Order: sequence, then structure tokens, then C-alpha cells
Amino acid sequence: MTDLATLELDLINAIGGAESVAALEEVRVAALGKSGSVSGLLKGMGAMSPDERREQGPMINGLRDRVAAAIAARKAELEAAELDARLQAERVDLTLPARPRRKGGVHPTMQVMDEMIALFAEMGFAVAEGPDIEDDFHNFTALNFPPKHPAREMHDTFFLKPDPETGERKVLRTHTSPVQVRTMMSQKPPIRIIAPGRTFRKDSDATHTPMFHQIEGLVIDRDIHMGHLKTTLQTFIARFFELDEVQARFRPHHFPFTEPSAEMDIRCDRSGGKLVFNTGDDWLEILGCGMVHPNVLKNCGIDPDEYQGFAFGMGVDRLAMLKYGVPDLRPMFDADTRWLAHYGFSAFAAPNPASGLS
Repeated sequence: MTDLATLELDLINAIGGAESVAALEEVRVAALGKSGSVSGLLKGMGAMSPDERREQGPMINGLRDRVAAAIAARKAELEAAELDARLQAERVDLTLPARPRRKGGVHPTMQVMDEMIALFAEMGFAVAEGPDIEDDFHNFTALNFPPKHPAREMHDTFFLKPDPETGERKVLRTHTSPVQVRTMMSQKPPIRIIAPGRTFRKDSDATHTPMFHQIEGLVIDRDIHMGHLKTTLQTFIARFFELDEVQARFRPHHFPFTEPSAEMDIRCDRSGGKLVFNTGDDWLEILGCGMVHPNVLKNCGIDPDEYQGFAFGMGVDRLAMLKYGVPDLRPMFDADTRWLAHYGFSAFAAPNPASGLS
């Protein structure tokens, strides 16, 4: 028979010498585990005589209970010490400044769109919107596009699958002009609206993307002429770029939905890798515009002999590049938070003509 006093002393010393919960667990297994020293004594009681069992049983059970109690007490001590060490290591100095909160920013495209809407609103324009998916009539036919016009072809337009019943192919709108059509068909003149929104074309390079943003404007009333159009655009561009005035020229151009049509250029200087307006001998094309074609007015139920109007359209992303020095259009759609942190705007800097735009 093992000397119980000696075994208990050895186990108590081992328990007290355990420096970690893992080391203490090894002592517990060696004593009370399935093959442990104390467990072996308990199993050996079956081979004892009744008199031996009556004498040795209480002593072995008492040893087991004392060893288990010693292990539990030592485990509580070790866990408390580990917690204190962890609290010391992970202590937070409350006198230090807090970490800066992660904050979002307003995308330059959305900032510029808000700036443009604020300016046109002050000039008396209302905001009109329409669907991104359009039918052929609103996107092409009502706007005087001939049946074989290149813009109808697959290389320029995103066509959806034909309708199985009617065979009609709808498109992702190539401009926001369908909003003008819907406005003219739903309300009577006078009309003065802008139509901001997303548009889609098959084009991708440093200054073009398959999805981009436009703002188009439309004015329909009696006795509207080209002078009204030029003054409206010159006033807007000067205020948008925060200039006292803008040196602009209007070049003849062609659009199916306007006649006469023009493109507006601003005098600029591109030397030294910078773009400076109202100086130099270079010109920068900004937008397209013109007087609404009589056929468009007829298609929308407006008498061209009684009402005239002008329309214009400009790329929001392109104007954002020019105003805020963005060299390439494609990163504007990359969802790179580092790019947005550099070019983005505070959500509290809402543009308005009173306190300023940018």
C-alpha cells in the first residue's frame, strides 16, 4: 500500500509549484485522471478485504477530496493572477485622445451635381427625373433620331433583350433627354427644368465611362431665342467655376434634337500642366446646346409656331474633373476609399449660393 501521507505531500507540493493553469491541469490528470495515482488507489479498493476497505476507504476518499480542493484553490489563484496581468497589459490610458472616427465623404460627382442643381434652382429651374430604362420612342424617335442613326446601333447603346410578346428592345438611356420629352408631354408651357441623372453608353477611356452623369436643361416658352440660351449658359458657367465672367464661344454643331445646334467652348490656358480659364489661346469644349427642333416639339404635342425653346446638356463627371483637378475619370468609379479621402467633400459642406459652392 502506498504511503498516503507521502503521496499527499508530493501532490500538494506539485499543486503549489504549478505556475500556470496548463501546468496545474497536468498535475490534476496525474492525480485524479483515469490513470492517476489517486484514481488507482480508488480502483484498488475492489480487491481489498472488507476490513481493509473499511479502514483504507475513508483515508483514500479523504485524500481525493483534499487534493481536488487544493487544485481548485490553486486554479482560482492562477486565473486571478492571469487576469491581473492581462488587465495591466491591456490598460487604457483615458488621458490619451480618442481615435478618430471613421467618416465618409461626398463623392466629387455628387458634390458637383448638388452645386449645379443649387445654381440652376436659383435661376428658376425645377428638377425633373425619369427612368434609367427607356423605350425607343422616348430615347430616340421623339428626339428626331432618324431610323438609321448611328446612336441606335449596338456599338453605342446598351440594348436590353427583346420583349418576348412585342419584340420591343428597351435601352439603358443614352442621355437624360427622355426626361425632357416626358415633361413636354405631361405639362403645358412655359417649361423650365433641368434633368440630372445617370446615363449609359459603350465608351471607356480616361475621359469616358460606360455609366456617367448628365444634367440637361430645357426651356419652352413664347419668343425664346438663342440669346436667352447663351446668356443662361454663360451665367451658369461663370458662377460654377466662380469667375466674374466667362470668355466663351459657340461653335456650330449638329444634334438631331436641336436646330440650330452649337457646342460651347471656354477660353483657357493649358501650359505648365495646369488649366486656367479666361486666358491663353486655347479653347475647351464644355457642353452641347441648341434651339429645340420643331419636330421634337411636334412629337411632344407642342405647336412650334407658338412656342420655341432651347436645350443643353453637360457631363457632371467631366465638370468635376475640370473644377477639382481630377486627371482621370475612371478612378471616380473604382470605390477606392483612399481616392475618396483625397478628393471627397464633407457631408456638412452642402453647396448653396449664399455660403458658397465648394
